[in-house]
Amino acid sequence: MRRARAIDHARRALGALVNAHERRAVRSRHVFAGTNGATTRWMDVVANRAIANRAIASGGRTRSREARWTSTTTETLVCVPSMGDSITEGTVSAVMKSVGDDVATDEVVAQIETDKVTVDVRAPSAGNVARVDAKTGDTVRVGQVVMAFVPGAGGNGKKTARGGSAKTAASAPSAEPVGVEVPSMGDSITEGSVAALLVKAGQRVAMDEIIAQIETDKVTIDVRASTSGTVTEVLTKEGETVSVGQKVATLAPGPGPEARAETKAEVKAEAPAAKAAKGPKAVEAPKAAATPAPAPKAAGSRSETRVPMSRLRLRVAERLKSSQNTYAMLTTFNEIDMTNVMNMRAEYKDSFLEKHGVKLGFMSTFVSAAAKALQEEPSVNAVIDGDEIVYRNYVDISVAVSAPRGLVVPVLRNCESMTFADVEASIATYGKKAKDGTLSIDEMAGGTFTISNGGVFGSLTGTPIINPPQSAILGMHSIVWRPVCVGPERTIAARPMMNVALTYDHRLVDGREAVTFLKSIKESVEDPRRMLLKL
Repeated sequence: MRRARAIDHARRALGALVNAHERRAVRSRHVFAGTNGATTRWMDVVANRAIANRAIASGGRTRSREARWTSTTTETLVCVPSMGDSITEGTVSAVMKSVGDDVATDEVVAQIETDKVTVDVRAPSAGNVARVDAKTGDTVRVGQVVMAFVPGAGGNGKKTARGGSAKTAASAPSAEPVGVEVPSMGDSITEGSVAALLVKAGQRVAMDEIIAQIETDKVTIDVRASTSGTVTEVLTKEGETVSVGQKVATLAPGPGPEARAETKAEVKAEAPAAKAAKGPKAVEAPKAAATPAPAPKAAGSRSETRVPMSRLRLRVAERLKSSQNTYAMLTTFNEIDMTNVMNMRAEYKDSFLEKHGVKLGFMSTFVSAAAKALQEEPSVNAVIDGDEIVYRNYVDISVAVSAPRGLVVPVLRNCESMTFADVEASIATYGKKAKDGTLSIDEMAGGTFTISNGGVFGSLTGTPIINPPQSAILGMHSIVWRPVCVGPERTIAARPMMNVALTYDHRLVDGREAVTFLKSIKESVEDPRRMLLKL
């Protein structure tokens, strides 16, 4: 009887202790769940229950080291990071790791897709995946735990044997081919066309070498080798449509092109000695006549060539036509005397280049003048969202840039606080990236107003089309010397004049506001001192 009471007393005491610790563990996990990668020590409840059961079975007696409740597991939690711009949740589009996989510091372990952008979830440190709490297709919120892993060596992305040495597994060479997949292209883009294949089977590549290029409706994405080695198979061809995650090629890990270069050098060095040993080469018989070239086409041939439209061109066409169909577009015009701006540029261009490292152009003046005018006329900087008007308290100006594959529109952020040097440096950087095809999605997303400079191609005037979802666009045109009346005496003089056009959405912007806005730009450009004096 006494033994039964002791067992019952032990069962109650140990059960209460386990339940209390479970509550503390849950609270502790909730506290740390809001920080990406927060590390917390908590009780292994299953192990503690096993200890409690053994204690109860032995009549309440247990060894002191099992009776002491100590932390047995250290886990690093990987949580959904902040996605900015009031985005609080998204859908898990991909989970790259499973239980037992090693992860390296800052390695992408999952991707969260929102209605605006695709966000990478990265590991804050190296380790081995202990559990995965989210699967593809799940809706997750900012701060929610995606997976947990035990900190350690990690870093090779392969599964390590339980109880084996992670270091040994990491150092062991892998003979398995490595797949090269289409990377995430962001902004809900799921597929693209193979624009170029830069390798073929049997070719050696270096780590991070570009092996293919994928063209989407917004940007061209580089597909890079994840490791050095030899291409064993190319799984796609130019012009084929591929989706995110699809394999483009497979690589056998090994030495890169450096080893191949050394081999070629050795062959070149041996070649002269081999020639000398062979002696003079016998005269060969003349080769058979080459296949005759096709006869030239007759003069005035009326042939046609059909090529498929690129995704970028298709997307631009779709957006521009949608803009025409949706907006109540109206255009107002004005002309600007560029005399003072041209004199300022001629006087200070050398000093500006020497100090800031970029050339002084006209775009910095127009961007600064537009930023000032947008703050004076908030409706031009606003946008219609359903049955509401959204007024933006910041100025992000999209600058239309012509790229080899079509028109792209990178964005200058917070133009209201940018200097002339900041604007010129940013435009120069974006122009180079546009030519190289390396502009990212983030660099083209957003924008509250657009400036298009058709004057660089010789355009005298025109009516630009609004870039959705913005409400207005400014068109700059070529500078032409014309006779104009100058001064109070109305003296006729030749002046460098530029036509400018403002196309605006008449649903939101009234004619008075549009004309006032364009006049403000005209006054600021004709006398840049007004911007300095905030007039």
